Amino acid sequence: MTLLTNESTSTDLAADRAARLTAAGAAWNSRIAAKPAAAELTYAVTGKGEGSVGTVLKAGKHVFHIDEPEGLAGDDLAASPVEIALGALIACQVVVFRLYAQALSIPFDDISVKAEGDLDVRGLFGIDDTVRNGFGAIRLNITITGPESQERYDELREAVDAHCPVLDLFANPTPITTHLVSA
Repeated sequence: MTLLTNESTSTDLAADRAARLTAAGAAWNSRIAAKPAAAELTYAVTGKGEGSVGTVLKAGKHVFHIDEPEGLAGDDLAASPVEIALGALIACQVVVFRLYAQALSIPFDDISVKAEGDLDVRGLFGIDDTVRNGFGAIRLNITITGPESQERYDELREAVDAHCPVLDLFANPTPITTHLVSA
C-alpha cells in the first residue's frame, strides 16, 4: 500500500498542470498557424432576473448567481456584480500567471490574489454625474511563493500584465453595443 503525501500530491499536480499548459499552448499555436481566424473566439453568457435584483447566469453548462446586498435592494444570496468582476480579474490573473510561468520557465509553488476596488455609489444612484459609475481604482495584491528571485517574479508579473484579458477589459475601453427588445 502506498500513502500519498502532500509533497507527492503537489508534485503530481504541478507536473499535470505543466503538461496541460504545454499541450494547450502547442495546440493553440498549431491551430492558429493553420488557420489564423481560429484565434478569434466569441464567448456568450445569458442572464435572467431573479428575486429582488438578482440574476441567474448561464455560461455553457455552468450556472451561477449574482445578487446585491440588502443595502442595495438585494436579497444577499450571492456576490454582487462588482465582486464577480473583481473575482473574474483574480481568476484570469491566476490562469495567466500559470500560463506565463510555464512559457518563461519561471516556477512558483503557490499564488493567491486579493483585489480591492473603490466604487463611489453617487454615480450609480445619479446623485453626482461627475462621479464615475465604475471603479475609481483597483488594487491587486499578488502573493507568490517559490524558488525564484524577486526579479524573476517581477518579469513574470510584467508578462501577465501585458497579456491578461480581464485586466485589459478593466484597463482599456471596450466597444459595447446594446440592443433592447420590448416584448
